[in-house]
Amino acid sequence: MLDMNPMRTVARRALLPSALTQSVPAAFAETPDVTRTSRHYQFISTARVIDALLEAGFEPTRAQQTRSRSGSSPNHARHMIRFSYVKNALSLLDAVPELILINSHDATSAYTLRAGLFRPICTNGLVSQIGDFGLLHVPHRGNVIHNVVDGALQIARGFNDITRVVEQMAARTLSDPERRDFAAAALHVRYPNAEQHVPVLPDQLLSARRNADFGNSLWLTYNVVQENLVAGGLHGRSASGRSSCTRAIRAIREDVRINVGLWNHAMTLLDH
Repeated sequence: MLDMNPMRTVARRALLPSALTQSVPAAFAETPDVTRTSRHYQFISTARVIDALLEAGFEPTRAQQTRSRSGSSPNHARHMIRFSYVKNALSLLDAVPELILINSHDATSAYTLRAGLFRPICTNGLVSQIGDFGLLHVPHRGNVIHNVVDGALQIARGFNDITRVVEQMAARTLSDPERRDFAAAALHVRYPNAEQHVPVLPDQLLSARRNADFGNSLWLTYNVVQENLVAGGLHGRSASGRSSCTRAIRAIREDVRINVGLWNHAMTLLDH
């Protein structure tokens, strides 16, 4: 049930400017990466976009930056910032809708806006894509700041749609075979290439890490599988047969790919 009472919403502390600067230094770049951008590239610092989103009622709550690879600059790398919409604080079940902003200053990424969910019970960020409002690309040209803020507000207006979907997921009961099939599909999302070694079994993804996650609803199953898949820490076997442990997903692009793939698969179960 949607809870519109702000006293009962999950409190999230906004990131201080100093913490934001430390987490995503590339967001505060003053120039683009001239070795990777052309003269037609319109540079708009993410810091200016953050200021505009603050004025529009959004607050940054978490941020991360991809590790720089050989030849790339950490001052311009891809970064992701998650925002809560304080002008319309919603909570649903045990999650909070949020805005996700992804950008870089080396021409590897346009401004990308996504709808997401934050689940405080296990601090895992769930990226959702529902219909057209859940994903927007803003190229580095034209009135970038206006277009990003306009897109952010458009996504925020769609938060109620996410709320309804989560309620449907909570009401959808999965049979044991359906839960195992969901976990198997999740492993395929994580390891999409047929030649890739899969180090763990589907049943391991169904192991809840806390009592609150025990249950057979689609919502609980989705969250348990998502956390096990993204947080890592599952014991398995390497391709050579040695004992191994799955790693947490930290790369922004891979995090988004897995979360969106898993969410889209969960959506197919609502039609059955």
